Amino acid sequence: MSKTQLATFGGGCFWCIDAAFRKVKGVQKVISGYSGGETLDPTYKDICTGMTGHAEVVQLAFDPDLVSFDTLLSMFFALHDPTQLNRQGNDIGTQYRSVIFYHSEEQKRQAEQVIAAISGGFQDPIVTEVSAIGPFYDAERYHQDYFNENPNQGYCSIMIAPKVAKFEKNFADYLL
Repeated sequence: MSKTQLATFGGGCFWCIDAAFRKVKGVQKVISGYSGGETLDPTYKDICTGMTGHAEVVQLAFDPDLVSFDTLLSMFFALHDPTQLNRQGNDIGTQYRSVIFYHSEEQKRQAEQVIAAISGGFQDPIVTEVSAIGPFYDAERYHQDYFNENPNQGYCSIMIAPKVAKFEKNFADYLL
C-alpha cells in the first residue's frame, strides 16, 4: 500500500480545477487554496488584489497506486491553457497563473518532462511555472467544492460546466 502523496496545481480559477479533480479515482481529498506568495494567511479579498504573489491552487491528496502523478499532470494540462501568462480567459492576474508546486524532486522531474513532451503541441510556448511548494493556505469554506455547491451560478454554468464535461469525456476511464 502506497503512502498518500500531495500534488498542488494552479490553472486559473480554482473552482474549475477543484471540480474536475474531485471526480478522479484515487484522489482522496481536494482543497482549494492559495500558495506561492509572500502574504501570510491571505484571504480571497487579498488574493483578488493581485498583490500577494499567491496563485489560486488546488491541493490534492492522492493514492499513487490508483492514479499516478503523471496522469494528474496530463489532466491538469487538459484543464487549462498553459500558454497564457498570468491569466485564463477573462480571469487576469498573477493569481490565475499556470503553476505546478512540486512536493518532491521526483514531481519536479516529472513536471519538467511532461512540459517538454507536450510543448510541441501548442502554437505558443508553455509558461507553466514549476516551483517548490511553500506555505499553502486553505481558501475560505465557500470556495471548497464550489461547482457542486453552486451548479446554477453563472460562472459555473458558462465556464466550468463545459470544461468538466470535456474532462469527463477525455478521462472517463479514470473517474469515479
